[in-house]
Amino acid sequence: MEPQLDSAGRPRPRLCVLAPTPLLMVEVEPSQDGSDAPPVGADIHLHPGGQGLWVARMAVSLGAQVTVCGPFGGEVGGVLATMMAAESLTVRAVTYGAGNGAYVHDRRGGDRETVAHMAPPSLSRHELDDLYGTVLVEALESDVLVVTGAEPERVVPASFFSRIVRDVRSVGKPVVADLSGAAARAAARERPTVLKMSHEEVCAAGLAADDSLGALRQAAEALGADGVEAMVLSRAGAPALLVEGGVSRLVVGPVVTPLDHRGAGDSMTAGIAVGLGRGMAVQDAVRLGAAAGALNVTRRGLGTGRREQIERFAGRIEVQEID
Repeated sequence: MEPQLDSAGRPRPRLCVLAPTPLLMVEVEPSQDGSDAPPVGADIHLHPGGQGLWVARMAVSLGAQVTVCGPFGGEVGGVLATMMAAESLTVRAVTYGAGNGAYVHDRRGGDRETVAHMAPPSLSRHELDDLYGTVLVEALESDVLVVTGAEPERVVPASFFSRIVRDVRSVGKPVVADLSGAAARAAARERPTVLKMSHEEVCAAGLAADDSLGALRQAAEALGADGVEAMVLSRAGAPALLVEGGVSRLVVGPVVTPLDHRGAGDSMTAGIAVGLGRGMAVQDAVRLGAAAGALNVTRRGLGTGRREQIERFAGRIEVQEID
């Protein structure tokens, strides 16, 4: 298949994104009429969500061709599939008998309050088999596989993630995994190109004694010794940690004031995957990812951004070696 070109005549990288739990997000926000008067009433917005879809949206913003592989079913699944078609995403849907999950959030008080959460049930054996085959075939025809986690974790067993990472890496395809808990530990043993975790996830998994830089560095180096080629640990407002080839580095950029801190990690993952798909070295891909994550939190809307702004901002990201 001939690669598609962007507006500058450059090939657009092809990404396959494993999204095991696509979700419907219903957001209730204060009504805005453009005046300075206190809002009256509410605006209600529907968004496709879940980690995999947020990664996919940012990757599209960065010019990638993105195929999302995931289970879709029930009333919510039908709505999600329709909405995703408008997001310039290709969807490889696996039939999901029980149906997808959803959140209802109320943001009229300023913070995001969860009003209702319908958690998706675990995938059946046949659904897992269908999802595995769908992801494997699509990944082998893509430049990069992006593996994202399930919410809640019980929906997909950890062994599923280790198997797909192992099989895709066996043919030399880059794999970027953004996982937590047992899924992260299982995938780490199969030599992903990049494994990204947050500092909270590393501590929760018992991989670090605390969230100090020294403890996180030790955990990342240990994961590298287990087989991870490059480990990226996001640290909220602090510089991210990159460990590659036994060398530890901090990813430092300008400080920005966030509107919504959520989505930074998923946007970072997307930027890293797009960078690798363009043939960048890991450090340069991480710079692009850090820029995508930083600018995403300055916007309303998870997994959104403007490519030109992100690429220019990436030039201000420094990767500094730690002694």
